[in-house]
Amino acid sequence: MATPPTDRTPRLLSRGSWPEARRIGDILRTETVGGMLLLAAAVLALVWANSPWSEAYRRLGDLTLGPAGLHLDLTLAQWAADGLLAVFFFVAGLELKREFVAGDLREPRRALLPVAAALGGMAVPALIFTAFNAGAGGEALRGWAIPTATDIAFALAVLGVINTHLPAAMRTFLLTLAVVDDLLAIVIIAVFYTSSLHFGPLLLALAPLALFTVLVQRRVRSWWLLLPLAAVTWALVHASGVHATVAGVALGFAVPVLRRRPGPGPGLAEHFEHRFRPLSAGVAVPVFAFFAAGVSVGGASGLGASLTDAVTVGVLVGLVVGKAVGVFGATWLVQRLTRARLAEEIDWWDVFGLALLAGIGFTVSLLIGELAFGAGSARDDHTKIGVLLGSLLSALLATAVLRARNRHYRRVCTIEERDSDADGVPDVYQGRDVPPSVSGR
Repeated sequence: MATPPTDRTPRLLSRGSWPEARRIGDILRTETVGGMLLLAAAVLALVWANSPWSEAYRRLGDLTLGPAGLHLDLTLAQWAADGLLAVFFFVAGLELKREFVAGDLREPRRALLPVAAALGGMAVPALIFTAFNAGAGGEALRGWAIPTATDIAFALAVLGVINTHLPAAMRTFLLTLAVVDDLLAIVIIAVFYTSSLHFGPLLLALAPLALFTVLVQRRVRSWWLLLPLAAVTWALVHASGVHATVAGVALGFAVPVLRRRPGPGPGLAEHFEHRFRPLSAGVAVPVFAFFAAGVSVGGASGLGASLTDAVTVGVLVGLVVGKAVGVFGATWLVQRLTRARLAEEIDWWDVFGLALLAGIGFTVSLLIGELAFGAGSARDDHTKIGVLLGSLLSALLATAVLRARNRHYRRVCTIEERDSDADGVPDVYQGRDVPPSVSGR
């Protein structure tokens, strides 16, 4: 017999603090715009790649720029994947560190759920992909990690379009899950997709990284000092054979979160996040999507051929089914194995909708596909089709569920949307009671 919840029962997906809710709202607005730009870039790439001018699209991606002596003579597509995505992972590193140092997730009981959900949402898709490709040979199995990643910008953009009355805790949960997911993805990239490792450049990269760390720990904000150090760190990591986006995460982790002295204004991590998140969401990710998403869906190696490839099917099912089962199942297990219960305003249908939304695996999934099979290869093209179809189907299913939930919350008029005493902070964040009518049950 289940134990009835008490006032001291830990609550899953509970409402955090008002500063965090307000910050998440600001991030959501930026990522929503970025997600729209990402979608537009992907559609443009698909249209161009399947037009009579498709050869011009391929020539543009293959255009080489950069000094050959420094191993930086890269194509525009490689600059987008190795260079611009480092900015994306720098912002992800800042966000993750801030969440665990100063955000609501500094409390272990709050951190447990998104971390467990991220792990479940990576393990189940990987197992599904492996099951579909077990008989296809070793090369196919190199793509086991493709359906494990959630795209922050795309997922938050979909949630932003749907959301008018959904509880703020749902946005926080999705953002944190996606950030943890991306951190685990970059670990997978560093460990499993580093084909050749050169220790010399990797050890040399520690010097500019250490100097960058010393300067930011002293709260130095001068771009003319920090940017060259970050660029040298990135170039050396790239030359070492480790994927250069790892440098972005390392640089993000080096930035301090807390202010040295209490006072007004943001800390250094939040300052950098405000500066670089628009660049990441509005430029870096859309440009990468433009060069990565252009795949021909016609001909002998197009859509028809890809749907008979176990790699495509494994990616598609992994994203749509694996992510939903992994995220929802991990959340249910946390609730089952602990004393925790869902927050009063959250329903299991909300969790299921977010789990479906986590199946949008666009940016990092495309990146892992290129690393696994080689950019431009037939299997890489099949991977792109699987990622595009899986992400689209996940978005549509999540939209159907979450729009229904949004209509429910609009009917009950969630108190978070109101501020009865006009002090700028909703009453629900000031410890006042929530009327029973706002419960999602």
